Amino acid sequence: MLIGIDASRTVTRQPTGTEHYARGLIRALLEQESEHRWRLYFNTPPPKDLFSPSPCVEWRVIPWPRMWTHLRLALELARHPPDVLCVPSHVLPLICPVPGVVTVHDLGYRLYPEAHTRFDRWYLDWTTRRHTRVAAHLLADSEATKRDLVRHYGADPQRITVVYPGLDPLFRPVEDPRRLAAVRSRYGLAPVYIVHVGTLQPRKNLMRLLDACERLPQRLPASHPVPQLVLVGKRGWLAEPIVARVQAMGTRVRWLGHVAREDLPALLSGARALVMPSLYEGFGFPVLEAMACGTPVVASNASSLPEVAGDAALLIDPHDTEALSAALARVLTDPELCQVLRQRGLQRAQHFTWQAAAAKTLQVLESARR
Repeated sequence: MLIGIDASRTVTRQPTGTEHYARGLIRALLEQESEHRWRLYFNTPPPKDLFSPSPCVEWRVIPWPRMWTHLRLALELARHPPDVLCVPSHVLPLICPVPGVVTVHDLGYRLYPEAHTRFDRWYLDWTTRRHTRVAAHLLADSEATKRDLVRHYGADPQRITVVYPGLDPLFRPVEDPRRLAAVRSRYGLAPVYIVHVGTLQPRKNLMRLLDACERLPQRLPASHPVPQLVLVGKRGWLAEPIVARVQAMGTRVRWLGHVAREDLPALLSGARALVMPSLYEGFGFPVLEAMACGTPVVASNASSLPEVAGDAALLIDPHDTEALSAALARVLTDPELCQVLRQRGLQRAQHFTWQAAAAKTLQVLESARR
């Protein structure tokens, strides 16, 4: 069987969770022991070392200035159709002459429309509604996203398979004090800090997080250092109020923007906690990555995050600023709790592998062929 994969998201310059998902899944699919052949479609030339070379894998670089998916990829599929198409990032071509398997990462635009632009809401709603009708099968990052697809679009649950993403092996505890100090120095961080990883946008609930951090000194012993809040992630849509608030808080908050991926394990390992109070997440890679680094996690009890964290995090109501502040104070002042969370997190992270995700995805692709 010839399996086509839309690999266009793997060549993004500053990848976020969706792009890392595409890279991780494709790498693991190509490593699966099978007799299948693979064809990867790119909209720009990829780095030569992006994926390991193999006689079973061909790359099709087909540049196009606009609407690449709906025009250029669709034309390529019509001219040279594979047996099935895998789309790891949400958008099936408007005309798709072969069975398509699409990953839907989240429905945040539907549940929190105020956090998206009008065009993004329309486009994401239109494409997802269409996928529930015409895709051969849907993949969802979590049971929460699967439930949302059924609830909001009437999707057939039998045509949705939950495939949990895997963990990048890059993420593991960093214990070398020199490496930890070097990362702190490189980014100008305080000796004691907590970290949030994610694009600056309203559904990340950052305004409440900033409120909770401002209340922290009242909850900490007088001798305890007040941690710096470190924000890792690029500016997203509707981020202006968040940026203004961050600037007003001065050195208490450090916004790093995009951080080199190879620095993240040390940055997470050196943090007292990762905090992720999102109103909605389709999966929540930072929670998994922090657990793999042995970093205590404080996270929202909403959407998919409890699925990822299990019993390895302090889960709080994302609408309760006092509960968030209290949870942060606990991980900062309770070493026994931190040790329990570290051990549980390290164990839980081992359950999320790209090999398992790829094996399950391949089963879906094989069954989707007409």
